[in-house]
Amino acid sequence: MSGRFVAGTKLEDAIRVTKTLNDAGLSVSVDNLGENVTTADEARRSAALYRELLAQISARGMNANVSVKLTHMGLDVDPELAYENVSSLVAQAASMQPKNFVRVDMESSAYTQRTLDMVRALHQKPGNRGCVGAVIQSYMRRSEADVTDLLSQGIRIRLCKGAYKEPAEVAFQKKSEVDASYVRLMKMLLKSGIYHGLATHDENMIREAQGFAIRENIARDAFEFQMLYGIRRDLQQSLVRQGWRMRVYVPFGAEWYPYLMRRLAERPANAVFVARNLFRR
Repeated sequence: MSGRFVAGTKLEDAIRVTKTLNDAGLSVSVDNLGENVTTADEARRSAALYRELLAQISARGMNANVSVKLTHMGLDVDPELAYENVSSLVAQAASMQPKNFVRVDMESSAYTQRTLDMVRALHQKPGNRGCVGAVIQSYMRRSEADVTDLLSQGIRIRLCKGAYKEPAEVAFQKKSEVDASYVRLMKMLLKSGIYHGLATHDENMIREAQGFAIRENIARDAFEFQMLYGIRRDLQQSLVRQGWRMRVYVPFGAEWYPYLMRRLAERPANAVFVARNLFRR
């Protein structure tokens, strides 16, 4: 049943699912699940798996990039090790033909500044421009300032609402405030002329983005919508049929259980899906 939301535990599983999604007209961002590693060896093994993943994407000509978490690359162990690991991935992506892309995922507010600082440093390295990007969470009160800064440097952004439990002093608590921030930031991104990703399953947010793009004469291929693997598959296909770009975030790996529990907690319909399958079994 977890296969609805997670590709599997092996690299081969991620490749299989990616190819299937590509065949259906969907782009992919692959994430090897895991975070907060506690040893340098774990971090290096995680980076090595991502290097193999990028190599397979290139060799098989797949329409896919990768998403990484800095704590999975060793940030809690040694910030220099994390930088070394991610730098090697970005350099590999930049050397591919055509060039590929590494998305540095955002974690809790304790990591926000360090994450953005590392993305900026990586983006400034010769040859890396356009090959590494950040994630901005609309529920963070600081996000508008962060978006302004990242756009000034030409850095690609994935905009999402945010999934971590944060205190009121750093994050909006009301859904209406989070949504209003999302729309405000979305408009900034779409008007920037940089290729960004709008990550949401909220149809209201999607309609807002579509309407704004149409009113502002922003091409449908100038940005992309992004959704999680297994969630709102009907909406994913509908957007593709309408000519919008759509990227699916595909997770895989041994650390699938915590990820699955977060997905069930975020959206009751996911829990209903699992419960129905348990009953049938």
